[in-house]
Amino acid sequence: MYSLFIVFWRCFLIAKQNNDVLINEQIKFEEVMVIGPNGEKLGIKKIEDALTLARYAGLDLVLMSSNGVPVCKVIDYNKFKYEKVKKEKEAKKRQREQNLEVKEYRLSVTIDTHDFETKLKNAKAYVEKGHKVKVSVRFKGRQITHPELGKEVILKFANALADVGEIAEEPKLEGRSMSLVVAPKK
Repeated sequence: MYSLFIVFWRCFLIAKQNNDVLINEQIKFEEVMVIGPNGEKLGIKKIEDALTLARYAGLDLVLMSSNGVPVCKVIDYNKFKYEKVKKEKEAKKRQREQNLEVKEYRLSVTIDTHDFETKLKNAKAYVEKGHKVKVSVRFKGRQITHPELGKEVILKFANALADVGEIAEEPKLEGRSMSLVVAPKK
């Protein structure tokens, strides 16, 4: 009697949750293909028989696919939901790793050595984490007449990062600024 109460209470709690997956009494098909808890095919059964099998095993009947013949699996729904959330987190993590951030470091043609070294140290740490770094020089006033000075500063910065990164994009002049991208070594 007590176990019957637990089964119905569990079904009631799970049925109250708003989910995209149908479980137990939420499944409205007459016949379903049933897959057992160990992955074995139990065949096409009436929904009442499938629910009885699931209750007997102390598990839930979860609708996995409703295309063609509906496929249901006898599993613990809470464990299924936990693993689904875990897989989604892993997918987001992999996506974040693929879309690495690009951090920009702005230099000037007349940058002082201490400022240069400080920015270099920060950029080196960022590249070591696996991110890309964009190094740019903004020309002010008449500095634009000598773009080779800016290119020299940028290449000096990129060469200093050569032990942890490599030049992904060559220096290019866009308006009043010149930039290049350094990516981590593979």
